[in-house]
This record gives sequence, structure tokens and C-alpha cells, in this order.
Amino acid sequence: DPQRNRIYQWQGVELETGLTQLSFPLTSEPIQGSYKIVVQKSFSSHVEHSFSVEEYVLPKYEVLVKLPKMITIKDTELPVSVCGLYTYGKPVPGLVNVQVCRKFSHSASNCYGKEAEAVCEEFTRQADARGCVSGVVRTKIFQLQRRGYEMSIDVQGKITEDGTGIEMTGTGSCGITSIMSKISFDLLDSQYRPGIPLFGRVKLVDGTDAPIANETIMISVDGDRYRGNYTTDEQGQSWFSIDTTTFTQASLEIRADHKPELNCYDSDWITPSYEHAMRRISRFYSPSKSFLKIEPKPETLSCGSSTEIQVHYIFTPEAMGEEKKIVIYYLVMAKGDIMLADTHDLTVNPGDDYGTFQLTFPVESAIAPLARMLVYTTSPSGEVIASSADFQVESCLPNKVRLNFEPKEGLPASNTRLQLHASPRSLCALRAVDKSVLLMKPEDELSPSSVYDLLPLKEIRGYSFKDYYLEEDNVNPCVSLDNILLNGFVYIPISPDGEGDAYDILKELGLKVFTSSKIHKPEICQDYSGHMMERSYSSSNLDYEMTETLVAGHPVETVRKYFPETWIWDIVPVNSEGKADLDVTIPDTITEWKANAFCTSADRGFGLSPTVSLRAFQPFFVELTLPYSVVRGESFTLKATVFNYLTACIRVSVSLAESTHFLAAPVENQEESHCVCVNERKTVAWAVTPRSLGQVEFSVSTEALQNQQPCGNAIVETPEKGRKDTVIRQLLVEPEGTEVETTYNSVLCASEKPMSEPVSLVLPEAVVDGSARAYFSVLGDIMGTAMQNLHQLLQMPFGCGEQNMVLFAPNIYVLDYLNKTGQLSEEVKSKAIGYLVSGYQRQLNYKHWDGSYSTFGPRYGQVGNTWLTAFVLKSFAQARPHIFIDEKHIQDALVWLTQKQKENGCFRSSGTLLNNAMKGGVNDEITLTAYITIALLEIPLPVT
Repeated sequence: DPQRNRIYQWQGVELETGLTQLSFPLTSEPIQGSYKIVVQKSFSSHVEHSFSVEEYVLPKYEVLVKLPKMITIKDTELPVSVCGLYTYGKPVPGLVNVQVCRKFSHSASNCYGKEAEAVCEEFTRQADARGCVSGVVRTKIFQLQRRGYEMSIDVQGKITEDGTGIEMTGTGSCGITSIMSKISFDLLDSQYRPGIPLFGRVKLVDGTDAPIANETIMISVDGDRYRGNYTTDEQGQSWFSIDTTTFTQASLEIRADHKPELNCYDSDWITPSYEHAMRRISRFYSPSKSFLKIEPKPETLSCGSSTEIQVHYIFTPEAMGEEKKIVIYYLVMAKGDIMLADTHDLTVNPGDDYGTFQLTFPVESAIAPLARMLVYTTSPSGEVIASSADFQVESCLPNKVRLNFEPKEGLPASNTRLQLHASPRSLCALRAVDKSVLLMKPEDELSPSSVYDLLPLKEIRGYSFKDYYLEEDNVNPCVSLDNILLNGFVYIPISPDGEGDAYDILKELGLKVFTSSKIHKPEICQDYSGHMMERSYSSSNLDYEMTETLVAGHPVETVRKYFPETWIWDIVPVNSEGKADLDVTIPDTITEWKANAFCTSADRGFGLSPTVSLRAFQPFFVELTLPYSVVRGESFTLKATVFNYLTACIRVSVSLAESTHFLAAPVENQEESHCVCVNERKTVAWAVTPRSLGQVEFSVSTEALQNQQPCGNAIVETPEKGRKDTVIRQLLVEPEGTEVETTYNSVLCASEKPMSEPVSLVLPEAVVDGSARAYFSVLGDIMGTAMQNLHQLLQMPFGCGEQNMVLFAPNIYVLDYLNKTGQLSEEVKSKAIGYLVSGYQRQLNYKHWDGSYSTFGPRYGQVGNTWLTAFVLKSFAQARPHIFIDEKHIQDALVWLTQKQKENGCFRSSGTLLNNAMKGGVNDEITLTAYITIALLEIPLPVT
């Protein structure tokens, strides 16, 4: 729970095809906050998932604030839109207030008011037919180019629903940037091979990250060594290839520019900037200047297809001699395994040193999400000529799961079919929840990408394994770096330290090679022996970003009273044909239901369906607006809103069913009927005073009337289906005053003569009307009363730390007594255990950091109480045979009590106990010591 108490656990859980379904009861008054589920696999690391426990009311609609993610300091306008949508997709009519603010970097003192916090623009309008208010805000008031403000604009939209007055708020934020344009190399070779084109792609975007099309980008290499202009396409991208035939440098600097920077600066103003891109690449080493180069593919490879890879080559006579038939080896790796290995026969004609050839391989889920390709050959001279490339693969899963509702829309309480398709004999977990739940707290949904992120091994790079580095030393002799004097000129050798070689490619792929061929570039000898220079290698040949890629005839009345938040939650097996159909009844909520499924199969593994929707809707219905609870005798306003999404106006009657449980009077003059035109609503209100306690039902009906009375100038029609709608909702009515219970007990030892016992029932003067009740029982067994009134002994624990334990302990005693006398039924056992689980969770609310317990817990500055802590210690220990109790709580309380023991053996009193009956009405050191000693003996603990 939020206080890190372990409140429930399962051990030795067995899975069926990798799945299991567990549940535990949550107390009605739990600790609010974030709870954590921890799964520990044997001899493996654990996995955690969090969920929150809160008091909430599901939202009826959502407020969407739409604005650009980013604007530049040069923008003069900011488009803003605030829309309200019900969960079933219809617009919300109401008053929309929009506030647009830019905060100061440093807020002034509170004495200067809100004007010192931010500069704001505010407007209020009625929502249009789409439920929206849209406008353009002039940015001049926000001084976008001035310093002293935060580089963002915040927007708050508040919608007050017509009729009910319910308010909901949405927020949005827009960043402010001084960057007018920026360039990036989104694809670029990390090394170049002289004679083979250098491939790359640049992307030009503005400060809002929107692509800039039809703009010229200048690409240069080492200043003036190469210059070329390229034009961006609609996506702001431009491919380029640079001829490297004349390049000999060990490294090259590639730069891309859009516009020159402005050389301006002022401490009070922000200067617009145009960012360039720069990258340094190194030369690839080959003693024979022979190379292979896999041409990059920028797009993500789609599953279920084959992809064609273009490979460039340069084979010089120095490497190949007279060889015409060359065997090209290639392999594809994924998740650290070699998934494909094959060869390609290449014929090279004399004089054709440069050329290209194509390789193909199938794209399957086995190589997702990243495929790594190696292409290599061995020359007659013993040189290994190689190239590698990474390809982003669609995150597809082997078990293809599809889910759909048929039909995809239906009336509340009507039937629909949920159709599931997966690999044969899969086991699938299904879920369908109200969209309102997801609006209240969006959660991270499972996706193919998130599933792949859970895999322990995605790829291997280098020769490191856990804490070990498994690279062996280079056995080739080093080369001395000496100057050469020739014909009066001094020649300085070029060091190949920054260059890549075949060994780097193999090492980057995590491949260990046993070969006598040449895979290493020369190593330079150092001035001191026994230490070779550290090799450098690129992390990847290509920079890729891993992304994650709902009857005519007699009037039909609908009665709606079933409103769950979670509709479907089940594990379903799939048959041998890969199908499973569930015939389900749509709940009564007018909303959109979101459903998804994941499946496991022994043959095909894991699969995940896209989220699908079912829209539960009827074009004419009534909704109630109720508080969470009320007190009997106190009035509240019950509002009923009639919605009309038909294609014509209707005249409706709205009525609240009479009941002996409450009094109701219309807030306004009661009319026999009301006009509700297309996409409009009508709200009717009653002042209601509850007269009964507990869950009180309110039934409101609305009916489209068959009459010819017009609605203004509009013609009235009557629907043929769904003409009458009734909603039944329950409201919790709590009693006024405080509950008090008095018990009179007598023991009669009857002999041969009849015996009697008079009982006087005197009610207090301030008793609440209707709350007084009395009952009696006579039993011939001294334990009979307890057994006859199990429903009184077995009670759900609630209240403060003392009240909770007073109700917690009897559940233990009843379980022990009935179990030992052979009278324990499964019904009683289940109920008692449920109460114990709930009481255990609740009591942890009142635990202090030091292991003690008090009446109201640590929130109100109380110290732990010795009487209560001893009672909790004894009760938790006695409950262990029935429910899970974390041993830590017992040990914590025991240690705390031990610290309260004095040298003479007595225990020192600490804290306050409100209920004097819990300690038998005594309050001295001797009785406290006896109380704690009895508790320790009943645990039991060894006497020391």
C-alpha cells in the first residue's frame, strides 16, 4: 500500500499458458494513494506495476484544449480551441471560459496580486454546435521576444454544462522557441569508403518541429572540398549522396546550413536563430581499397513482406586478382541471434571494379524491432571485406490477435457479440472499460513496442558480457610510426587509429570470429611496450530512432439501472480454429466502451489486439445528476436532463416516481411537457428530502409524447423505437445523529418452576425518529446467543484505530470457535476472512513509523498507545492462521513494546486510549503490565 505495507500475497501461483487471474478485496476505507503489485519469479528479478486508489466521481465529459505544441518568437497569432465532448462522442453545450497566460520567470511577492505572476488574456463564450469555442489570440500582449518570461504559454479551458451547472477543466501548454529553423542528419553513414557514394538524409523543420518544404539546404564537406545544394520535399527531407572518389582524409566534417546566423545580442531581447547540423565521419580502412557498402533504408520494414537491399561494391585487382566469381556471404541478426544466413554469387567482369547487387530477406516478427545485417566476402589475398547496417522493423507480434464488436453500436441492455481471433488454442485476457475511467486517469496501454521493451535482450554490441570483457589481444605485430626520408622530402605516415575495419564491424555485431584472414587494421607501436592503443568503434553504422509505432410498433421503454465501470474482465480460451465468440449484454451506461485483449500460445507466443470501441447509445435518453450521499431530512436538488439526438424536435414528459422513502417538489412550475429540439436538452429539477435510510432508489422516466402541439416553428415527431427511457439510480442516505446501542443480558438457571425476568427499555430523550429498534432472544446454550447473532459478531471493521480493532477481533474468535466445534460453514468462513482482510488493511492506517499504533494514526501528531499496540499485536498474531499478516508488523510492535519495559519488569504507559472499555476500565501500571503479558502469552511467545 502507499505506506509500503504488504497487505496481500499469493505464493506458488501456477500459470496456464503463461496467464493467471487473481483478485483481493479492498477495504471500503483504504489508505488512498499509489499501490504496488510485485511479481517475483523464482530465481529471477521482480516486476512491479502501480495503481492508485482514490475517491472519485466519473466525469460525464472531457474538456479538450487544442493549440500548437510550439510557436516561434516571430509568430503574431496563437490559435486556441476548447471543446467539450461527452464520452459517447456528442458535443457538450455550455459556457466556455478560456484563459491564456504567460508567466514571469520570477514571481513577485504575493502582496502584488496575480498580475505579478503572469500576463493573461481571458474570454468567455457560448459553445457552438460542435461543443467548441475557437479563436485566435494576438501574441503582442505576451512580448514573445522579451526576456523575463517563461518560454511557454499556458491555456486553461473551463466548461460549465448547461442545465446541470457541472464544471470541468482542461489545460494545454504551448512552448515558445527562438529557433526559426533547424537541420538534422536523420540518416548518415558513420564512415565513408573512398569510391563509394556517401549516403545521407537531412531534415529541415521550423521551431515548432513542423517540416519546411521547398527550401534550399547547402551541404559542405571540409569547408570547400565539396559543396552542393539540395531542396527539401513535403516532409522537409532531402536525400543526398556525395562522390567520395577523391577523398583521402582519415576523417571528414559534413555540415548542413539553411540560413546564416544573426550576429545580434541584447540582454533584454531574444534573438532569432537558424541552427545548422554538423557531423564528423571517419574513413574505413582497406589495404586493397576494396569495399562493400549496404545502402541504408530509412523506412520501417513491414512484417509479412520481403525487403530488397542494395549493396555497393568496389573490388580492386589488388584484392581479387583475376577472380571473376565471388561468393558474398550475408546474415541477418536480431535479439542477439543469427536469424538468417545465406550466400550470393556475384560475377565481376574485368575492369568493372565498381557496381551494385541486390539481396532479399523476409521480414517477420522474429527479427523485430531491429534487424542487423552483415555482408562480407574474403578476397584471394586473405582480406575480409565487410559492411553492416541496421534496419528498423515494424514491432509485430507472432500471435495475430483481432478483436471486434458486432454490431459496433447498440442500445443499452441490448445484446452484442465480441468476436476474438487469435492463434489456435490461445488463452486470451479480455478487458472492456468505460471511457470515463480512462478520461479520469489515462494509463499506459500495452503496445507491441512496450512488449518488446520488456525483452531482456534486444541486441548484442561489443564483447562485454555482464562484468566480463571478452576481447582478446591483437596477435598481429604493430607498425612503427616513423618518418620516411625520400629524395630529400620527409614523409609523415598517416595513423589509421580513427578508421574502421572489418574487426570493428564484427565486434559491433557481437560476433566472435575464428579466422586467419585479415580483419584488423594496422596497430601503431607505442613508445612503451605491453600496452596497445584502445580501439574505437561506432555504436552503429546508422543513426536510427526507435519509435513506437467503438422496430416499429409499440413504444419501447428502456429501463437503465446497471452502470459498471469495468464491463468485461475475463480469461477466454480460443478454439482449434482460432476463434472465440462472447455473447454479452451492453450495460446501461450511455458511453463508449474501450476493449482490448492479449493472448498467449504455446506455438505462436504472445499477441496483442488493437483497442476497439463499442458505442452504447440511444438518441433519446435521460441522465440524473446526484450527489455522492445525503443526510436524512436534509434537502438536495435532483436534476434530470433529457437529451435529444434524433433528427427532429420532440415533446417530452419528465416524471419522478413517487416513493414513501422521500418527499419531492419541483423547483420550478411543473409543466406537462417540454420541447426538446435536435441536439438540445432540457433539465428538470426537484427539491428532494429523504425520509428513509440506506440506499434509496430514484426512478425518473421521460417519454416522447404523441401529440401535434408544435415546438415553436418546428414540427414535432415521435420516435418509433426507444420512445420512453427510465433511469433508476441509488443514493446513499445517512442517518442524522450518532448511533448508540445498549445490551441487557440475563442468565436464568431454570429449575422445575417457570422463571421470568422483566426488562425495562428506556429510550433517550434525543433519540432520532425511526432509528430506535429492539429485539430479544432466549437460547438454551450459553454460547447460543453468539451463534444466533453471527451477523452481529461478524462485522466489517471500520472507524478509527480503536473501533476497527474492536470489530476486527471477534471475527478471529468466531472462526476459531466454529472451526474447533465443527460448525464452520464455507459461507461464514468466507465472510469472516473477508472482514479480516479489510480490517487488517485499515489498521495499517494507524501505524506509526516506530511500529506502534494510535487511535487516529500519525497524521494528527499522536504518539503510539501501549494498550492499543498490545491489542493489535495479539490480534494480528491470532489472525495469522486465517489471513496473510506481514510478520514485519508483528515484530515492529513487539520491539516497540519491549522498549517500554522498565527495569522492574513493568511496562510504561504511552499515548491515549479513548475507549476505556478496551482496557477493562483500569488505568494503572500493574494492570497494563498484566494486559501486555497476557497478549504476549497468547501470541504465543516463549517465556523468558
